Amino acid sequence: MNSHLHKPIIKVCGMREAENIRQVEALGVDMMGFIFWSGSSRYVSSFPSYLPDSALRVGVFVDEEVERVVSLAKTYALDYIQLHGHESPDYCARLKDYRLIKAFSISSPSDLASVAEYEDMVELFLFDTKGKSVGGNGEKFDWNVLSAYEGRVPFLLSGGIAPDDVSQILAFHHPKCVGFDLNSRFEVSPALKDIDKLNFFLQSIRQ
Repeated sequence: MNSHLHKPIIKVCGMREAENIRQVEALGVDMMGFIFWSGSSRYVSSFPSYLPDSALRVGVFVDEEVERVVSLAKTYALDYIQLHGHESPDYCARLKDYRLIKAFSISSPSDLASVAEYEDMVELFLFDTKGKSVGGNGEKFDWNVLSAYEGRVPFLLSGGIAPDDVSQILAFHHPKCVGFDLNSRFEVSPALKDIDKLNFFLQSIRQ
């Protein structure tokens, strides 16, 4: 984590249930992710009866048609669009009117090779674990790999972060790491977050 960062950004992804959204928002998280990819067990297929006001809304898309991304961004009043597939720099350019997060699946330094092509188009990168699924695999990658990242765009660290990873999180230092993305390891079931586990984690890393 950036040694100058006193309060890391916390993004809780894979939200869907209205009451759970309220509970997570009450913890003071910064961002909530809503997955609009039908291949996910956390897919948002219908409009929740409650959406966060204080937490920024992030729509997560995987190689989706630009027109549908724009439509859902308007419907859900999204603050960010997260691209979690193989979207090209040209694709990102078509969404230049939106704040973008581009995710990359990481297992080795070579997976960072294409990151620089996106630097002028996105506000944040998200570095996730390369696994069987596009995301939500619940597994970590070797964070030491990120020492090879020397870009200027800040990033969120993702991939299997769990409630008992507090010491590992506090020991992680990278000048461009601005926060953490939490998902499957904090769940009771897909799209339903464990409030006690989240609260413990947040209190521990923000003390």
